[in-house]
Amino acid sequence: MGKNWRVATASTDGTVVDEHFGRAEDFYIYDIGPDGAYSLLEKRSVHPSGEGLGHTEDAMLEKITALRDCCAILVVQIGPGARRSLELNRIAVFEAPGDVGAALRALAKYFVRTNYSPLPGL
Repeated sequence: MGKNWRVATASTDGTVVDEHFGRAEDFYIYDIGPDGAYSLLEKRSVHPSGEGLGHTEDAMLEKITALRDCCAILVVQIGPGARRSLELNRIAVFEAPGDVGAALRALAKYFVRTNYSPLPGL
């Protein structure tokens, strides 16, 4: 398997997965390979969708659109509606709080073990 995966992390600093999907304003986008090697591609800023009394459809759509080129996202926590929306857009969701590097390496192992394939065109 020679294809890498593009993964978003909900993080305040790019080193720790420490944000709930709805409250996240920044997503750090990484490229990870089958060997667990990873590199930061960019930081993407979006409007938080979990402010106030609930999610807004526009803010949720903005986040999903910003992450469309990713095959997965790592978050501390995510609500069932947001999870469903991401999965309907073919973005796998993993709750993995803690060190970004450890989470990305574990995700690469999981992808290899399950023969996970990024979506066509990614």
